[in-house]
Amino acid sequence: MDHLGDISVEELQDALDNVYGKKPTQRLLAAIAYKNGVEQTELAEWYGVERRTIYSWLKRLDTDESLEQAVTDANRSGRSPKLSEKDQEQFEATVHEPPEEVGIDAPAWTPALVQ
Repeated sequence: MDHLGDISVEELQDALDNVYGKKPTQRLLAAIAYKNGVEQTELAEWYGVERRTIYSWLKRLDTDESLEQAVTDANRSGRSPKLSEKDQEQFEATVHEPPEEVGIDAPAWTPALVQ
């Protein structure tokens, strides 16, 4: 399947100047390489991803959005924090002190101890 038919290398390079972050940059660089004749399979090897990922990167450029928007992921809120803001502040203050200061018999904080 031919991708990026109406998009020039110059447009992709211009968009590259206006994006920030690893993923948007990778997607545009892959698109530029594709426009210059590099096959999707080879691009997948270059970036250490599946061929279908390269296909998705190229397909997302087939949109009415600007190229900069097309290569940038939407903001994701993620999981809600388990601690309240007050509890998080208290936790951070606690781990900045030696464990002995809060009544724990250990020379230093470890991941298991923090849990």
